[in-house]
Amino acid sequence: MGTRSSHLALANAYDGITNAVAGLDDGDLQRATRCRGWLVADLLLHVLCDAQRALVALASPADGPATVDAVSYWHSFPGSTDQGARHTWWARRSAAAFDRPSGVVRLWTDTAPAAVRAAGSADPAGFVTTQGHVLRVSDLLDTLTTEAVIHHLDLTLDLPAATPPGPAATRVAVATVDGLLGSAAARPPGWTDHDYLLKAAGRLALTDPERRDLGEIAARFPVLG
Repeated sequence: MGTRSSHLALANAYDGITNAVAGLDDGDLQRATRCRGWLVADLLLHVLCDAQRALVALASPADGPATVDAVSYWHSFPGSTDQGARHTWWARRSAAAFDRPSGVVRLWTDTAPAAVRAAGSADPAGFVTTQGHVLRVSDLLDTLTTEAVIHHLDLTLDLPAATPPGPAATRVAVATVDGLLGSAAARPPGWTDHDYLLKAAGRLALTDPERRDLGEIAARFPVLG
């Protein structure tokens, strides 16, 4: 995906999360999510950290070539680890430090648009560094979009009135999963894009018929942690 379209997809992803949480009261922000141990406010803080990381990365130019792209980047994050458990606990405690859960929303609505503006101003041919990797700007933005889309779906587990992730952002996340599974992967009949992402991220378990439809590729699920 080109840099300009990657920027627009990130804007679509972050706007979608903002629309999902902006009208929530403190009670709704304490509803459960698909991420074990995290309430809505906790998970929003985690995504907020990604937006902050985007600002740092976009101000951290690097010499090429890239060490990872928008797909191979995810090979560095294999499922749940002890480090992941520590981060889960850190996010819970950090979100609880706010006077009210809505404080996380206010910080998100300040930070996410700034990250999108920085993305739109980035050098289309530039390289940046984050988490020990060097990526093209467009690939960095696609990784951020993919994570935002999946966490948007996580956030809305117990928020039935919330709108789903936008189409531009969803297309990036689907392309990421397609890349991780390879060209031989084919979705079982009836899966929507969001079903596909939730299954690929391990949020929804594969059924026996789905495993039969997927064949050998089923063993690779989940492909995202």
